[in-house]
Amino acid sequence: MKILVFNCGSSSLKYQLIDMENENVIAKGLCERIGIDGSKLTHQPEGKDKFVLEQPMPNHTVAISLVMEALQDADHGVITNTDEISAIGHRVLHGGMVYSDSVVVNDDVKRVIRECFDLGPLHNPANLMGIEACEEAMPGKPNVAVWDTAFGMAMPEKAYMYAIPHEYFEKYSIRRYGFHGTSHMFVSGEAIKFGGLDPENAKVIVCHLGNGASVSASIGGKCVDTSMGLTPLEGLIMGTRSGDVDPAVVQFIANKENMDVNEVLNVLNKKSGVLGMTNGISSDFRDIENAAKEGNHLAEVALDAFVYRVAKYVGAYTAAMNGVDAIAFTAGVGENDKATRKKVCEYLGYLGVKIDDAANDVRGKRTVISAPDSKVKVMLIPTNEELAIARETLRLVK
Repeated sequence: MKILVFNCGSSSLKYQLIDMENENVIAKGLCERIGIDGSKLTHQPEGKDKFVLEQPMPNHTVAISLVMEALQDADHGVITNTDEISAIGHRVLHGGMVYSDSVVVNDDVKRVIRECFDLGPLHNPANLMGIEACEEAMPGKPNVAVWDTAFGMAMPEKAYMYAIPHEYFEKYSIRRYGFHGTSHMFVSGEAIKFGGLDPENAKVIVCHLGNGASVSASIGGKCVDTSMGLTPLEGLIMGTRSGDVDPAVVQFIANKENMDVNEVLNVLNKKSGVLGMTNGISSDFRDIENAAKEGNHLAEVALDAFVYRVAKYVGAYTAAMNGVDAIAFTAGVGENDKATRKKVCEYLGYLGVKIDDAANDVRGKRTVISAPDSKVKVMLIPTNEELAIARETLRLVK
């Protein structure tokens, strides 16, 4: 069975065609700058040369049409026709309080995605466009929505409720949802298997560290807490997002800078994080690290603050679970930056965490990086959201 996975962003579209018999990726690719000048499709079929097409993509419908053509092309295609595709899995950001599990798309699912546009204004509209484009391109094929918030929906009330008037929860479903859920679900499950841990009771903390960053705590693969909230703005310091701030900061900046609330939130989402802390050096952690090596004080502080915030969340979640069996690092920074992993773990000596420097000298490879006598297993587990989506799709349609 072949499953096609789509991950639609506001101006991008990632895809993979996966053979679920062996979970091999037959082809993958990326559509960039959808709706913007300079649109480009990069298509990589297994065992063939990469194919690049620069062509206007005014919307996701056109982009998906070009993807389908690439998959079936005589030279760089991997299938003869769409009959070989059994189902399509979609990453969908937000299902609100209505959907907490992956689901085969129908009219009600599309209604909920649409009603959650205000909770996910950048992603939900694109996710819906992707689904409807697939329905148009491949009528009758099952489409499955895999919610980015699903993992966090397992949180208990004490973890997801905000201390605000309850009427706002009742009227608007304002609560903590958590994001990067597909990644956290995949990595926490893989950490349990790879670490030989108890699948029912293992206490795992996942540090998904990249331009977007979050930490989750789970017991037996079920989320008990996660750092992002109503939106992805809460939690860790990120590339351009502030993470946790005193809510009064919004009012203070608004009054001092003559901004409205929307303008301040735009600053917190797009101009803050390490980009803001370094006075505009970059939102890319690699650039910040290079600046720190050259002696830039603001860059040094930004990196120290990022590591400190991660370590604080790990400590908090260890307390929340009354212990931790494994800590897993994943995503761009987590998988590739050995210095950040070590600095986070240096805060965790009180847990008996010990890092093996030789084992930690690795990028993007599943491995245990803690020393044999460490009381907590520390791992590097590369994330694979597309495979997680494909597995959920297979579960629902087989």
